[in-house]
Amino acid sequence: MHKDIRKNVRFNFIVNVLDGSFFGMALGFASFVTVIPLFVNKFTDSSLLIGLIASIHLVGWQLPQILTANHVARLRRYKPMVIWMTIHERWPFLGLAFVALFAAQLGSAGVLILTFAFMTIQAFSGGLAATAWQSMIAKIMPPNRRGTFYGVQSAAANLLSSGGAVVTGIILLASGGSTEGFALCFVLSGFLMFVSFAFITLNREPDSAPAIETTLSGAEFRRGLVAILRKDGNYRWFIVARMCIQAASIGSAFYTVFAVRRFGIDEGSAGLMTGAFLLAATIGNPLGGWLGDRYSRRIIFAIGGLLAGASALAALVATDASWFYLVFALLGLSNGASWTSANAMTADFGSERERPFYLSLVNTLIAPVTLLAPVLGGWLADTYNYEATLWLMMITGLLTGIVAFFLMRDPRPVAQARPRDTAENKVVTIA
Repeated sequence: MHKDIRKNVRFNFIVNVLDGSFFGMALGFASFVTVIPLFVNKFTDSSLLIGLIASIHLVGWQLPQILTANHVARLRRYKPMVIWMTIHERWPFLGLAFVALFAAQLGSAGVLILTFAFMTIQAFSGGLAATAWQSMIAKIMPPNRRGTFYGVQSAAANLLSSGGAVVTGIILLASGGSTEGFALCFVLSGFLMFVSFAFITLNREPDSAPAIETTLSGAEFRRGLVAILRKDGNYRWFIVARMCIQAASIGSAFYTVFAVRRFGIDEGSAGLMTGAFLLAATIGNPLGGWLGDRYSRRIIFAIGGLLAGASALAALVATDASWFYLVFALLGLSNGASWTSANAMTADFGSERERPFYLSLVNTLIAPVTLLAPVLGGWLADTYNYEATLWLMMITGLLTGIVAFFLMRDPRPVAQARPRDTAENKVVTIA
């Protein structure tokens, strides 16, 4: 590693964990799993719209990444781009507070339009920052610690997020689920987002040779991406597995509303269930990251898919509301294992100079599934019943495990055997 990177590994580890911690706490007050769906549920009965909440959040993170890959590959430092773009994924939570506070004046249509507008801005701004942020993390974290880093960061985020979720449940219960209670939660979320932002600005990243010296033309860029897909069959199976886990994880948007409609849970119980989800993810993240670094990220990812399927199965057989603590716990373990292993494993594909393209390509290709799976889940729920949606999640969770266990290979041994890029070796296969 570059000597300036090596000497700052501990410092960068700490500030990025703190960034993720406060970001996670902020999401505890404005959860895409429970809080925002409950807020939207006050103004519409459409399962389709409710399903879009998690979809927009994930698609916004994934889809724009390919748009920035060509630019990111020419950067000597990723941090300035990260800072500029990530600020726009934080202020929209204050916009949601405005919507909740003036909901009576805006009316149902106005509330829904502005809520989805702010969520779209937040999500896509995160996606425009994502390739640069992932490239920065891959650059400043040693390869044998990336899984551990993602695990610890996510665990800290989920731990503080679970605390925020419990406080959110208390606030919403005390306010009787009023829009003013939601407004307070969104204000607290916005404040904590900017505390998180302060830590991300502290990253120490030295200059390095860019992956490419000149901007590729559109045709060259597209040919390079196609070449990656053609030459790397293991990467193609990884994309398939990522698509399956996206469909298996759509329960985060439906479980709360399903529990409200089937068993009549209140806002306070929903907040506690969010806490169970986040506490489980807090366990799954560092455990999955450490086991992935030590043994196999691919196997941990496969287990994450099977846990998502098990979560849907538990919801299918639930006989009362208490079952949903198990449902959310299994989903939290699944998200912890799959998020940590997938992020760390993506950086194992390709050479260092191909990394921005590998990172962005997989996330952009799975974006359509991320968008359409919740829409399909909402359509199944509206047209048939919620059980049909749960069957979709259970089957795709099983498929994730099958693809990752039996069709993929671990990319890390290949990455470790590949010569590291040096100043004398600047050939970029993407071009």
